[in-house]
Amino acid sequence: MTPDAVVVGAGAGGLAAARTLGALGRRVLVLDRQRTPAAIAKGEILQPETVRILDSWGVADALRASGACPVGRLAIRDPAGAPLLCLDYADLPGAYRQILCADYGDLRGVLADGLPATVELRWGRRVTGVLRGADGRVTGVRVAGGGDDEEIRTPLVVAADGMSSPLRRAVGVAVDRREYPHGLVAFDVAGVEVADEVSAYRTGRGLCLVYPLPGERCRLYVQVTPGEFRGRGPGDLGPWCDRLLAEVPAIRPLGPAIRASLHRRQLLAVYRLRANRLAVPGLALVGEAAHAVHPMAAQGVNSSLGDAETLAATLAAEGDPADPAAVDRALRAFEAARRPRLDHVATVSHNASRMITSVSGLPRVLGARMMRRTAANPRLLGLTAGNLSGTDVRPLSRTDRLYQLGLLTDRHAHTPAPSAPTRSERR
Repeated sequence: MTPDAVVVGAGAGGLAAARTLGALGRRVLVLDRQRTPAAIAKGEILQPETVRILDSWGVADALRASGACPVGRLAIRDPAGAPLLCLDYADLPGAYRQILCADYGDLRGVLADGLPATVELRWGRRVTGVLRGADGRVTGVRVAGGGDDEEIRTPLVVAADGMSSPLRRAVGVAVDRREYPHGLVAFDVAGVEVADEVSAYRTGRGLCLVYPLPGERCRLYVQVTPGEFRGRGPGDLGPWCDRLLAEVPAIRPLGPAIRASLHRRQLLAVYRLRANRLAVPGLALVGEAAHAVHPMAAQGVNSSLGDAETLAATLAAEGDPADPAAVDRALRAFEAARRPRLDHVATVSHNASRMITSVSGLPRVLGARMMRRTAANPRLLGLTAGNLSGTDVRPLSRTDRLYQLGLLTDRHAHTPAPSAPTRSERR
């Protein structure tokens, strides 16, 4: 039987795409090259707009039942813990006013557990290339694994195969990929309780990020230079941890638990990535295959789930899943709907990361100034919270940037801007 869609990649974005397409009654085949899902520190901060999406798919309660931690505030603090800028999500418009901090594995689990009967998931299948029609349209994929190589024909291929995306390369979609001049080291810290907030400490070394996870755990991200861990043996990690705790006094209560987790660290390179197209005839790019941002603003997996929701909506609007022309019209609508939002997310994420991660020179001075001015301006605080949460997206204007820099005085600082229309109002 020819599937209506083949989704390549069973991360959160791929499973979400499969779930939403399956909910339309589409026959979906999901392929992943891994034999079992890998554990990785990513995608753990689910913004309020994403909680709304998960609720609409009927999986938010299952995620809460897995122990996901509700959080109502995102705060930037100095190394001692004094607040520099606090975003209180309780003031957001609408019904969704909390972040959920969840294990990425739990998120994948609740998405996979509720897959419609029309969706088939195959592990250990590596996609080696795309099939094309005489007109160049993507018409399927070549697959290795499971004992036999095969060709699978389908009207739609969804590339959710990650930042390096072989499918993206196969169809010739170019990307702008830039590595940040620092990395992050991630620790899964067990046996601790931390505040019910996402805490970003702005330190002399850059970012130190802490937030709660299920099971009396927390995630700790620490900014590091590219060579900071090169050549370090186990005996070097204790002194490194001592220096970290001296640099960030606010996390000293976590010291014993951090030391106990040093051997489980994950060292991560950090990239910005933007594909110059989100779709070509017969194929859509979803998640990190199309876009990646700095983890500081917690937008990565949230954007991936937004991709899946929009892709399903545009396909539903076009009807016949077997008609290539209808599929391609939907893909053009998907591109038109998602591109502005993803460009906005990229700008917000990059600006937020620069405020926290810059360690010297003019960028650090300007970052501190922008935080002070934003923290003192309730209107800008509301705009920032709406943009990060995804619930009230209104890009800051050039004039707003001048207010942040203190080059203009905002006479409306204490006058809330009107909220953007809700989804029901837009309809």
